[in-house]
Amino acid sequence: MTVALDNVTVLDLTGAFWSQAATAMLADFGADVVRLEQIGAERARPDDGDWNYTDEFTNRNKKSVAVDLTADRGAELARGLAAKVDVIVTDRSLDDLKALGLDYETVSASKPDVIYARGSGFGPQGPDADLPAIDELAAARTGMMPILPQPGQPPLYAGHGQMYTSVMLGFGIAVALFHRRRTGEGQQIDTSLLAGNMYGASLDLQAYLAIGGERLLEPVSRLDAGNPMSGVLYPSADGLWIALTMPDTDRWWPALAEVTGIDVADPRFDTHDKRCGEHRLELLQALDEVFKKHPAAHWRTLFTEGQMSADVIEDYSYPTNDQAALDNRYILEVDNAEAGRVKTLGFPLWMTETPAELRSGAPRVGEHSQAVLRELAGLSDDEIDGLRKQGVVA
Repeated sequence: MTVALDNVTVLDLTGAFWSQAATAMLADFGADVVRLEQIGAERARPDDGDWNYTDEFTNRNKKSVAVDLTADRGAELARGLAAKVDVIVTDRSLDDLKALGLDYETVSASKPDVIYARGSGFGPQGPDADLPAIDELAAARTGMMPILPQPGQPPLYAGHGQMYTSVMLGFGIAVALFHRRRTGEGQQIDTSLLAGNMYGASLDLQAYLAIGGERLLEPVSRLDAGNPMSGVLYPSADGLWIALTMPDTDRWWPALAEVTGIDVADPRFDTHDKRCGEHRLELLQALDEVFKKHPAAHWRTLFTEGQMSADVIEDYSYPTNDQAALDNRYILEVDNAEAGRVKTLGFPLWMTETPAELRSGAPRVGEHSQAVLRELAGLSDDEIDGLRKQGVVA
């Protein structure tokens, strides 16, 4: 089996969930990812549960080196490691990086072909370049939050933008590695939470850029939908909701009429214009009443048998036990030292020749200090032991 990112060494200077997840993706595909952490650092544990499940996801397959970055010798060690790696990934502030001598200008002076990737809040240019990288604040500026809830409800923060940012950060690094392989050139990369949230809203933002209009700025009630058969949600008997995605009503109306028991020849609904025009509300109300008569599982069976463009809106319990998610390794079952046999998120990308692999769990802080400083920084065991006694390394 080929490892896609074999011989790529990454220095991980990240702290947020989304940026750590980006380096975890690189590690999943074989990159040697080394987390540089402050001595005494404790990765935040979730409030509940007896194992650090977030840490196990974002720091799997990585190594950890613990250094006192507040000490001159510790900062010097960090700069030495930065000069040896292929990729540096960080979400630290520009001021912090400059103070440590780990900013792009300093690092690239000693290693011109370095790929230096930073996840920011609002991009590297413009008046907000120094603002903190907080996803809620970036999402607040994107325009999506006010239109997600039903009218009259407060704006809704979905939290998905940070994961778009995470994927784009990993994608940017892959593109830069490809470019460097062809040209020998390194470069600086930035992707921001603002960009990630905007990318997640691409469909609506692109429509607004093209046509504008107040309708794209306001939440839309399900009762105001232009097509009762597309983009409208209907409650079922057990409280789960049904989603229909049938914009071409001429194609889907016969099948939908059959499974719902509505007369396909009903003169109110026998053309697309009637279904989406003068009798739109009547069709919506008819579907509303029908779907309430049976539980969601009943409707899913009919949708599947009819190969219809409709499904049930599930909660998190569904993907965690879905056979497709297990078969495609979107969910993994692993042994954990603290919790025993557990499920964890797997890999969203399926590849035949260079698949992602879970080789090791999240390391303890400083677990690989000795090995990394010896192999990557070129220090002897005696030198490392001396640094330990000085409190520079742990």
